[in-house]
Parts: sequence; C-alpha cells; structure tokens
Amino acid sequence: MRKNYDFSNAKRNPYAKRLKKQITIRLDTDTIEYFRSLSEENGIAYQTLINLYLRECAAARRKLSINWKPAA
Repeated sequence: MRKNYDFSNAKRNPYAKRLKKQITIRLDTDTIEYFRSLSEENGIAYQTLINLYLRECAAARRKLSINWKPAA
C-alpha cells in the first residue's frame, strides 16, 4: 500500500445517486412469502422484486386508499 494517493484526476461515481440505502422494514409473513415465490419463478432475489415493485409504484405516483381508524 502507498503512503499517499493522488485523487486529483478522480471522477465521481456516476451511479452514486442510484445507490441503495439499507433500512429496516416489518412485513407480514404472507407478503414475504408472496415475493419469495415470485422470486423463485423469475430467478430474481425477493428483496430486489420488492424494490422493483415499490420503485414502480413511486414512479407512477400510486396512492393507496386506506380506511384505517387508529385505536382509541
């Protein structure tokens, strides 16, 4: 390893904006199993499928209609 490195000609990563961020999310077992079965059919990791689906929803600006009443 060198003691010093020259980064004066370095370029920024063009894909840096597309990097993924790790989060923790709680999903129902049924939901996970659904995406896992899809992943086996398509040969794509289930987390990737979930990300693709969520990205598609965000791009289409889909909104969920919810009739939820908080506990009193």
